[in-house]
Amino acid sequence: FSWAIIFFKRATLKSAFSQSQKFLKVFQKSNNLSEVNKASRKYRGSPLASLFQSGYKELVYLSRSNPERPLTLDRLESVERALVKASNSEISKLEKRMSFLATTGSVTPFIGLFGTVWGIMVAFQRIGIVKSAGLDIVAPGIAEALIATAAGLFAAIPAVIAYNHYLHRIKNLVTEMEDFSLEFLSIAEKLYGS
Repeated sequence: FSWAIIFFKRATLKSAFSQSQKFLKVFQKSNNLSEVNKASRKYRGSPLASLFQSGYKELVYLSRSNPERPLTLDRLESVERALVKASNSEISKLEKRMSFLATTGSVTPFIGLFGTVWGIMVAFQRIGIVKSAGLDIVAPGIAEALIATAAGLFAAIPAVIAYNHYLHRIKNLVTEMEDFSLEFLSIAEKLYGS
């Protein structure tokens, strides 16, 4: 099951990163937020596009609710809150199933160790019953022990590597979202401020 999550997270994060880079280019090239909003719908896997849509929706609401009043810093706080809320939602999506990888990476070696101990106990039990320590008596228990160890490591090692790699990618995306939010607020203040 951990392998399925590893491949799923790989595809999800690759899409999020790729879609965000494409959307960011569109955002930075355009001076028209309405056009960017229309274009953002093409980037469904992009956390940045989702942030933009939330911020833009709040910005449009504020500008339409009182068109004569410029957007001051205190009024922009609601845009900032919308961006933070959208960011939290996107982070939650990105971190989905990461705890399973962390748990798999930390618990399965112990399960493997338990299997190792069990296999060695079986080997000693067979020695006690037969009163002989021949290879034909000891080998099956040792083989069980090694299989349990290998199975535990087979699950744990990829889970730990994937968890750390994906955590790093998620942190990079979170940093991009924070930077994007600041850039969006700056543009909103310039376009709609006093």
